[in-house]
Amino acid sequence: MFSTINDFVATVLFTVLGYQVTLLELLAVLASAIGVWLGTTGKQIMWPWWGLSSALYGWLFLNYDLYASAAVQVVFIAAAIWGWFGWGPTGAISRNLSWTLRAVILGAGTITWLAITPFLISLGAAAALPDAFGLVFSVIAQVIMVLQFRENWIVWLVVDLAYVALYWSQDLKFTALLYVAFSAIALRGWINWQKLYRPEC
Repeated sequence: MFSTINDFVATVLFTVLGYQVTLLELLAVLASAIGVWLGTTGKQIMWPWWGLSSALYGWLFLNYDLYASAAVQVVFIAAAIWGWFGWGPTGAISRNLSWTLRAVILGAGTITWLAITPFLISLGAAAALPDAFGLVFSVIAQVIMVLQFRENWIVWLVVDLAYVALYWSQDLKFTALLYVAFSAIALRGWINWQKLYRPEC
């Protein structure tokens, strides 16, 4: 019998090439895959799945001392609520960031990333530098996604590739493989959102 819900979700469901997949990781992967795939379509229904997967991953990452990865899930949950009401029933209408905004976002993101890394190190966080990168640029990608800028998919692609390396190094191999798929989905999202593009008047 399980003494706590944490024990229950830590139950190993199956093993692949020596890697044990827990119930919590499997549920997080499935909810996240559904949410991200729906995001490529620009449909409003993606946001509840996004929120659910973020809650599950927040729990999982806390168990692995990946504090920045856990913290960004709170942002994702807030963004899921914002996106649900911001997009409305018609879904996203894609638009472009200006070159000036792109430069500002990249510069501010880089400065923030380098500024919070020492704080994560002081907390004893695992893999603080790449985890901080994922935190900062995931937040950026999330915000510009909610605001319906199609460049979000390029930022997601870079973040997803960074997360593949991070999670593989932290022995979250099932999640690392999910982020390989997310990298491909990000490319698909970029293509799909080009079809949704509406030039600014």
